[in-house]
Amino acid sequence: MITIRRAEDRGHADHGWLNSYHSFSFANYYDPRHMGFRSLRVINEDRVAPQGGFPTHPHRDMEIISYIISGSLAHRDTLGNTKVIGPNGVQRFSAGTGIAHSEFNPSATEPAHFLQIWILPEQQGLTPSYEQKTFLPETQQGQWCKLASREATNGAVKIHQDAEIYTTALQAGEQRTYALHLNRYAWVQLIKGEVTLNGHTLNPGDGAAASDEQLLTLKASQDAEVMLFDLV
Repeated sequence: MITIRRAEDRGHADHGWLNSYHSFSFANYYDPRHMGFRSLRVINEDRVAPQGGFPTHPHRDMEIISYIISGSLAHRDTLGNTKVIGPNGVQRFSAGTGIAHSEFNPSATEPAHFLQIWILPEQQGLTPSYEQKTFLPETQQGQWCKLASREATNGAVKIHQDAEIYTTALQAGEQRTYALHLNRYAWVQLIKGEVTLNGHTLNPGDGAAASDEQLLTLKASQDAEVMLFDLV
């Protein structure tokens, strides 16, 4: 079964410096029908204005992943990390017993466009940690590029949950498949372009929950970038 979450139906918050769309309930947006999917708790599509940013704020007991679509983000946290991450970069921190951080757009001219993702950890009270990696665009061409997993294989960052995050880039007319193992679920988020997922058309910002599906088939009608979550 494929259940579509349309981009225009998401929650929305415009703070001037931050324009954010929420696939699931977040902050002042609350919808009991959309509280997450399996261990996936948050997908926010954020655009941060030049020189704008999130002041220092705390988190705990959450796996927080950012995927940079364009622009860059500067990160600072109470573990002593001071980092900047750019396009195709993945930043992961495990909040665990508690961490505080700030993020801002260091550019004076270019907005930062990224996906902010929260995944529930498989246990609470983990030791806080931070990691980031940049994936070359060609790693998405013709294949699924693994960004994050519990085992941190194939260069992925490590998350403390039985979940995997992939991206792929498709050219117009190209097709990509993904096989789901028994008792696994998937969430597909379209970042750019237009695709069909098992016959359902997805446009930018659309998401789709896949349950009781053995094979996911994506066909691109335009050049596209797709993120896929493989979840238990």
